[in-house]
Amino acid sequence: MLSDKNRMAMGVFILSEAIFFLLLIIAYINFHIEGAKISTAARYLNFHSAIIFSLFLFSSSFTLWRAEANLKKHRRSRVPFWLSLTIVLGAVFLFGQGREYYDLIHRDMTISRDLFGTTFFTLTGFHGLHVLMGLLLLVIMLILAIFGRKDEPRESALGAIGYYWHFVDAVWVIIFSIVYLWAFL
Repeated sequence: MLSDKNRMAMGVFILSEAIFFLLLIIAYINFHIEGAKISTAARYLNFHSAIIFSLFLFSSSFTLWRAEANLKKHRRSRVPFWLSLTIVLGAVFLFGQGREYYDLIHRDMTISRDLFGTTFFTLTGFHGLHVLMGLLLLVIMLILAIFGRKDEPRESALGAIGYYWHFVDAVWVIIFSIVYLWAFL
């Protein structure tokens, strides 16, 4: 699984990021349990919108998997399509997150308002930053797929980025479950 340097380095990086996300999630849960002292997520968040935009992010894991599978089977002409679709799906998710932030800020829910605001914006913002970084890496892979040499992007490079992207999606499953499902169930 981690047979090459690219994937092994990404695996180590993901492990360090997983620990950081775990600490942010524990902080959110801890403050959420003290519900009487903080604003409730259900009062401020748009559950239905979050589901829709989350589906875009989850779908992007499938499209990236298709790009990786086509590269592995030497169907390089199909890789740019699947990478482009992955980028669009990830960008739509980020747009949704930005729209939610805009709505929250206009309703006076900010990072400095209370513990909910602080933990929500920190947790989801850190995740959004990871999505943005993943999108930048995917754009580089797309440029290489279109304009690079005939052996680019390399399978190990796209595979390493794939690990990262699937990790970011998996983290969102956890964040979505804790922040949105827990608040609305």
